[in-house]
Amino acid sequence: MCLAIPSRVIRIKDMIATIDVYGARRDISLLLMPDEVEIGDYVLVHAGFAIQKVQEEVARESLSLIKQVLEATEEELS
Repeated sequence: MCLAIPSRVIRIKDMIATIDVYGARRDISLLLMPDEVEIGDYVLVHAGFAIQKVQEEVARESLSLIKQVLEATEEELS
């Protein structure tokens, strides 16, 4: 199963963006993006590529749900 994670763009240089998810940062490619991406945008990231822009509200809700699942999983494993 694959999961595309909503990520906030914090820097862009050429076709490489630095993204941030809960303080974790990494560089990803913008080569597959059909739309222009700007700093502050949220994008879905899969396998090191931004694949789609998402609205901030949708991204925040998705990240909140992902966080809840991770916390519930951690509790079950404890």
